[in-house]
Amino acid sequence: MKKYLIPLIILVLALAGGLVYLYTNLEEQKQANEDMQELARLDKQEMENEYERFTLQYSEMKTKINNDSIIEQLTQEQMRTQQLLEELKKTKAEDAREITRLKKELATVRAVLRDYVMQIDSLNRQNEQLRAENTQVKNELAERNTQIAGLSNEKASLSEKVAIAAQLDATNIRLTALKKNNKPVKKIADCKTMQVNFTITRNITAANGNRTVYVRIQNPGGNTLNGGGTFSYENRNLQYTMKKNIEYTGEETSLVLYWDVSQMLEAGDYRVSIFVDGNMIGSKTFSFD
Repeated sequence: MKKYLIPLIILVLALAGGLVYLYTNLEEQKQANEDMQELARLDKQEMENEYERFTLQYSEMKTKINNDSIIEQLTQEQMRTQQLLEELKKTKAEDAREITRLKKELATVRAVLRDYVMQIDSLNRQNEQLRAENTQVKNELAERNTQIAGLSNEKASLSEKVAIAAQLDATNIRLTALKKNNKPVKKIADCKTMQVNFTITRNITAANGNRTVYVRIQNPGGNTLNGGGTFSYENRNLQYTMKKNIEYTGEETSLVLYWDVSQMLEAGDYRVSIFVDGNMIGSKTFSFD
């Protein structure tokens, strides 16, 4: 009975581990999808607010003039804007094609409204009486602008969270000093080659495609072991020691890079920093005698 019990326990544990991994993976995908859906919802809500704001602006503009012909034109454009708003409210945030069409219509409404503003300003200037009559509409417009500003901030915050979730991460960073025979050295002065090993972790949120990985090794004095090039990081250019082009598929990726020593190395702490997509994705310090 014992000889069957142990394999059975191992099988149960393996299945349990697999279920945990599957559950974690599904939760990550679910969260990423929810974030994307929330972005789409916020984008749709922001468009609705703009349509409503334009409708109010047409009301405001009609109080500034006494030209019946222009007032009629403004009324027609206001009704058209209101109709587009109703279409947008009935459209689901996930309907990308319809949202795109209504976004283009919104741009047209904005351009037409701008033209009318220029016409009205050329025909008539505001006076104190008209300002008083427009106070209520302006207050409503200011309130709507405040709501739009709040939505924009919320959308920006959510976009930042999605970007952070998509950022890559480097783990298991190792720096090895090698002799000519590729064996580890006891003293750093005998080093002929620097070997850097690390793993880019799995990330289903990150976009797949080609990436350039930059590795920067700094000596005890803080100077970079120069590989002959620079890269952009936080609005400045940094020297790199090594770089490698890879195709990232979202799965865990292990990398090994080598740098041939071209200068005398001193004992002390050496810091390895790894950069991808303008972000530092990992760093670690190593001590050598």
